[in-house]
Amino acid sequence: MPEQIKEFHPPGRILGMDIGQKTIGLAVSDVMHSMSLPLMTIHRTKYTKDIHTLIPILKDYDISGFVIGWPLNMDGSRSAGCDRIQSFADQMLQDTDIFGKNPPILLWDERLSTEAVKEMVDKPVDKMKASGQLDALAAQIILQGALEAL
Repeated sequence: MPEQIKEFHPPGRILGMDIGQKTIGLAVSDVMHSMSLPLMTIHRTKYTKDIHTLIPILKDYDISGFVIGWPLNMDGSRSAGCDRIQSFADQMLQDTDIFGKNPPILLWDERLSTEAVKEMVDKPVDKMKASGQLDALAAQIILQGALEAL
């Protein structure tokens, strides 16, 4: 089961993840957990391939925890996407060869993260989506929100 914020204290960098059906936007925190930076967007295929794409990132940035966007409905209720995210997080928890035993995972409310990106950047959304910038920036906003709450 992913952690609540009061139990979430990874010792190093945190990887922010905006997991969509076709892509995963990634952002990374600094070691002090004070800021987040957009990293990249990877194209999804299936869990095993997605995770193997992440392995070099986990090593290169010495990732010690994960903040994953939690796609609630605007009224705060669980959306259909929450089941997909819960399944992904549960698979990460079971994948001890890659993530270790009980990796710190925090599911963070991602409502309006994409809208915040659209307001921040003066570029057409279609071009941002095509380049992968939109999802990486959404991951940055999700991660930054969690860092500020910490």
